[in-house]
Amino acid sequence: MTYCVAMRLRAGLLFASDTRTNAGVDHIASFRKMYQFQIPHLREIVILAAGNLATTQSVISLLNQRLNGDGEHLLNVPSLYDAAVLLGRTLKEVVHRDGDDPHNHGVDFGANFLIGGQIKGEGPRLFHVYPQGNFIEATEDTPYFQIGESKYGKPIIDRVIRYETTALDEAAKCTLVSFDSTIQSNLSVGLPIDMLMLRANQFEQAMQPPHRIERDDPYFLSLRTGWSAGLRKVFDDLPNEPWFQT
Repeated sequence: MTYCVAMRLRAGLLFASDTRTNAGVDHIASFRKMYQFQIPHLREIVILAAGNLATTQSVISLLNQRLNGDGEHLLNVPSLYDAAVLLGRTLKEVVHRDGDDPHNHGVDFGANFLIGGQIKGEGPRLFHVYPQGNFIEATEDTPYFQIGESKYGKPIIDRVIRYETTALDEAAKCTLVSFDSTIQSNLSVGLPIDMLMLRANQFEQAMQPPHRIERDDPYFLSLRTGWSAGLRKVFDDLPNEPWFQT
C-alpha cells in the first residue's frame, strides 16, 4: 500500500508520497513513488504512483525510454492535458500487455497516478489518472487528490485546505499531519516521505529534487508531538454527554 497527495492551489502545486511497499508482513521495502520530468525554465511535470509496483515501474520506464524517441513524449506534449492523455495511454498499454498473460490470471495490475505541474503558456494543472486510463482534473472546488491509503489522512485536509490557501508552507504542514495520521493507523504506509512544492508561474530556476523527510526529521517530529497533544487537549476540553448524568 502507499499514500500520495497532490494539491493545486492558487499559490502553486504540492506533491507528497510515502516510500513504503509491502507484499505481506514479512516483505516490506522502500521504493520512490515520485518522478520528475522537466525542461528548465519551460516545463515542470511531477508524477506520483500507487498500485501494482510492477505496473507503475513499467509505466515510468516507458515514459523515460520514449523521451529519446521521435514520437510524442512528456517533454514535447503541448499541455498538461496531453501529458495526462499520454500517461493514461501508457498505463493501458502496460496493463493490457501484462494482464493478457494467462499465467497472471487473478493478479490485479491496476495502478493510479497523479500528474501535475506547469508548462509555460498555461497555468498549473493537476490530474488523477485511473487504472482504466481515463482521468479527471483538479478544480477550485476540488483542489487536491489522494491515491493509495487515503481515508485516514482525508479529514484533516478537508478541514484545512482550500484552493485559496495562499501559503504552500501551510499546505505542507497540513499534508504532513495527514501523513502522520495515516502512518499511525496503517502500517503499510511509512516514512520516508518525499515532498515537492512548485510555486505558480515561477520558471526562473530548474525544478529542485523533492525534500525527503526521514524518521528523525525534527520538524516532522514536532508536528507529530504537537498534533497529538493538541488533539488530546481539545478532546479533554469538550463537554461530556448529559444524557446519563445523575
